[in-house]
Amino acid sequence: MKRTFTLIFLCALLLQACNWFKKTPEVGLVLAEHFKNKLYKDFDTAAYNQVFNQRLEESRKHLTNPKTLEAYYEHKEGSPVFVSHHYVNGDLDSLISYLEKSGEHGFNPSLFGLKRLKELKMSLDANDFKTIDALYPVVADLELNASESLIKYYDFVNFGVLNPRKLLSRYYIPVKKQDSAGIVKLLEAKSYAAELRAAQPKSAQYAALKKELTRHNLKDTADRTAKTILVNMERLRWKLPETGTQYVEVNIPDFSLTWFKDGDTLKNMKVCVGGRREKGYEEKIKAYLKSGKLDDKPKNHETPILFSKLNSIQVNPVWNIPASIAQSEIYYQAARDPYYLSNSNIKVYYKGQLVTDPDTIQWSHYSRERLPFKFKQGSGGGNALGKFKFIFDNGSSIYLHDTNNKSAFAKANRAISHGCVRVEKPLEFAEMLVNDKYQFDQLRMEVNLPPLDTTRMEVYKKKLAKKADTVNVFELKPKWFGTKKQVPLIINYITAWWQNGALQVRPDVYGLDETLWSKLQKFL
Repeated sequence: MKRTFTLIFLCALLLQACNWFKKTPEVGLVLAEHFKNKLYKDFDTAAYNQVFNQRLEESRKHLTNPKTLEAYYEHKEGSPVFVSHHYVNGDLDSLISYLEKSGEHGFNPSLFGLKRLKELKMSLDANDFKTIDALYPVVADLELNASESLIKYYDFVNFGVLNPRKLLSRYYIPVKKQDSAGIVKLLEAKSYAAELRAAQPKSAQYAALKKELTRHNLKDTADRTAKTILVNMERLRWKLPETGTQYVEVNIPDFSLTWFKDGDTLKNMKVCVGGRREKGYEEKIKAYLKSGKLDDKPKNHETPILFSKLNSIQVNPVWNIPASIAQSEIYYQAARDPYYLSNSNIKVYYKGQLVTDPDTIQWSHYSRERLPFKFKQGSGGGNALGKFKFIFDNGSSIYLHDTNNKSAFAKANRAISHGCVRVEKPLEFAEMLVNDKYQFDQLRMEVNLPPLDTTRMEVYKKKLAKKADTVNVFELKPKWFGTKKQVPLIINYITAWWQNGALQVRPDVYGLDETLWSKLQKFL
């Protein structure tokens, strides 16, 4: 009997010793110190983790990035790091404050679970738990809801809510979004308040549109200006490539080209852009894909949205006529008028070889769908590209160029080209790109303009004489000039911006605002 009693006594001492050496987890110590309540020192990690894992599983379908959150908390061994590090230091209050003001960005605060987040915080703030087990579901829910709210708000404000590459067929600018590594980096940040401040869009344009938004009623479906502002605020949230202090921007709806340096405008001019695609394009393209007949193919000449760098100028360019234009226009013109090609200085090639007498081609023997010819319009008067072609790398065969149809710049709606951008003042644009007096004089003489340096007039006269030589027939050929530096170029689509103390609004020429608005509404 005495031996049994001794064993029981020793077991009791052993159990008591285990409790003596049991370590209170960080969250328990933090909450115990914050509330001056010893109850939190009884925080049991194993019991909490069981509750947390259950809550995480139940919440998976509502989380934006469940796999990333799951991996993050698995790495943290289920530790409630948000509550441990960011509840007492005021970061949670900062997050709630930002969510409450998310309407300034046009967002509905309910997107971020604001109501539930505030309820959970109030429950923890009350500090009236009777048992430690009653604390676990509150901490688990607060941990998951706060992390989700932080990730979603940071993503929406810093990167935008829509992916333009998925919505716009001719958007060729790389899209930056928050990836799993970025999410983990955000959650690991020492100060969420600092991260939230850094996430706010910094551009003066965004600040101006955000201020202008307060003057409009977002619930008024008839307020088209509010819609336009919201769509353009979303565009400004998309991350564009770095341009440096100097760049060129073509704004499609404004039909303008602007050269910016350090935020100031160095040059502004009119442009003509691609025409809008046919009405009912989506249905017509389906019909064309089924039939394969060119007569069923709808027109789509919209200028793409892209980023590149201007690197060279072709003076007196040759126009390599795209197959689509050859099939839809050149074919009919040549069939109607046998001298159309020679009169238009258009050369025809068959299997890479020049056709010496294109006026004799029997066009009725060839179908448009399988047209075996390629067409090039030579340099000189009448060339559709005019005297200058401004080159930049892109996958759409798009470039900026001069035009021999100057009257088009007087039109209000200048969405009239086949997709390339016609420039109103090509010589002035070329001068800025070349940025070298000697090279610019060389360029001027190629288009029969006198050099600005009068000491080179003799050179200029000799060039003119050579071109006028009727014995040795002169053939005008393209000449290339490099830019002084590669100049960043953005072809963009902006329908609202702030300028000279007033809101500027332009027509949605391609209907892209409507496309974005249809998807954006669920976030407002």
